[in-house]
Amino acid sequence: MKTIGTPLSPQATKVMLLGSGELGKEVLIALQRLGVETIAVDRYENAPGQQVAHHARTITMSDPAQLKALIEAERPHLVVPEIEAIATPMLQELEAAGTVRVIPTARAARLTMDREGIRRLAAETLGLPTSPYQFCDSLAELQAAIDGGIGYPCIVKPVMSSSGKGQSKIDGPTDVKKAWDYAMAGGRVSHGRVIVEGFIAFDYEITLLTVRAIGADGLVETHFCEPIGHVQVNGDYVESWQPQPMHTVALERSQHIAKAVTDNLGQGLNGDSTQGPSVGLGLFGVELFVQGEQVWFSEVSPRPHDTGMVTMTTQWQNEFELHARAILGLPVNTALKSPGASAVIYGGVEAKGIVFDGVAEALRVPNTDIRLFGKPESFVKRRMGVALAFDADVEVARVNAKLAASKVKPRVA
Repeated sequence: MKTIGTPLSPQATKVMLLGSGELGKEVLIALQRLGVETIAVDRYENAPGQQVAHHARTITMSDPAQLKALIEAERPHLVVPEIEAIATPMLQELEAAGTVRVIPTARAARLTMDREGIRRLAAETLGLPTSPYQFCDSLAELQAAIDGGIGYPCIVKPVMSSSGKGQSKIDGPTDVKKAWDYAMAGGRVSHGRVIVEGFIAFDYEITLLTVRAIGADGLVETHFCEPIGHVQVNGDYVESWQPQPMHTVALERSQHIAKAVTDNLGQGLNGDSTQGPSVGLGLFGVELFVQGEQVWFSEVSPRPHDTGMVTMTTQWQNEFELHARAILGLPVNTALKSPGASAVIYGGVEAKGIVFDGVAEALRVPNTDIRLFGKPESFVKRRMGVALAFDADVEVARVNAKLAASKVKPRVA
């Protein structure tokens, strides 16, 4: 973008987010601070991002006809997918026709919408180290894959899901059917396909936030944030911290893997990843397993990552601001401001329109902040907010973030 217009005027720079949860909400806020007119799209009314955008639209984003009609009616300059369950072939069609520019590209959105596309790209096309894996279309195929070499323990995931939904660890034969049934219930769409991965005895896992932005010479530059450590339970993030201490060799290997994947995903319609009007820009969340100096690729999201919410307290420009700046062609700064941590605040109850007690008590914990996402409906394990803490000692920040999160008490009004 060479210029940015005035919102709600004929000169407006318009950006449409497909998916308007807590991550999309922060991207929308970052875009609005830069004078962008925003359109928040989600599958349900009053999603967090819809509460702050200039325009709110509710459609089934996996329906190609609905998606095409909305994009053609709104005519945004950029379409930013924030979830996986989107009719990506339609985005490719609209991008190829020149109707809209998709962030980072429609091809990247398609490849990363399910685990099969991105795993085959990383392992088979790019030759990056990954865990052993196999894709299965039935319970019988899953059992055969395990018996045929994947072995126990192993991890089973739906090919399309988010935030760990449908993911489980199998320790022995008695867990296989339960894992298959859980995967079928947890997928974003009815797909009937899973990936089973051999278990890697890693020391820790990280998210390496990787930003593709335009440099002063007009070419794409790759920037890395400090590595983010995190804890997941059943594939769902519960706390994260930054920076994660790493061996120098492991960090270099992590950056190499992240750049290889994001360079490929950033290829424009002409196949170039460094220049041209369709080159892929923005922030990517690259997930990696680390053991000593060894690194394995796990997954990548072409958008801000849930574990990256910690950057709202640790970086001068958080992951949402980095994404907004990069997609608009603006300079970015990935510098760390302070070590820090985040901890999830769960709903705890099944109800609509809940209330939160203990907010003041949470904010009395030193160097903390919280974000309540404003989701209209709570579930016991739904992420309804996050506590943030900074400290020169990252371990102190982790303790304080978890303490602050524990003091927020959601309840039925």
